[in-house]
Amino acid sequence: MSRIGNQPITVPSGVEITIGKNNDVMVKGPKGELSSSLSPRMTIAQEDGTLTVLRPNDARENKAMHGLTRSLLNNMVVGVTDGYTKRLEIHGVGYRAQMDGQNLVLNVGFSHQVRITPPEGITFSVEANTRVAVTGIDKQMVGEEAAKIRIVRPPEPYKGKGIRYAGEYVRRKAGKAGKAK
Repeated sequence: MSRIGNQPITVPSGVEITIGKNNDVMVKGPKGELSSSLSPRMTIAQEDGTLTVLRPNDARENKAMHGLTRSLLNNMVVGVTDGYTKRLEIHGVGYRAQMDGQNLVLNVGFSHQVRITPPEGITFSVEANTRVAVTGIDKQMVGEEAAKIRIVRPPEPYKGKGIRYAGEYVRRKAGKAGKAK
């Protein structure tokens, strides 16, 4: 029994879904359009405002693909209606971010500035020069770009300096104990 795979996906008004052969799915909405090639083993049924994903049998591979296909389809529908945002925080003395046109410029303790250019469909925004937001309609691309920004200067465990996701907990370590007399 797949708890995720069996849930129907409600399609909001203003969203068009086209299902081609081999489960090539195209989702159009107010924020843009996404297309993906989903598992051809699954059957995607579209009926009056809902989508359901059905699997052919209870084989282990089909059970795994059932939930995955439903999640990917739901992410596409949510992406074209609401979009996705990942927020990052910059911690450290003198560490900051700023925008240069569409590019993100980071000053994070290097001798040079780090310039990151967003791919098509992704936008960066800086709030209060220590907070960065990555926004887009494709959940995977938003997460990937946020990870690329974080990897520039990951949070270190001794002082907690670096770039981290908003709400991320960084486990701190004790420094040197000092010389015993």
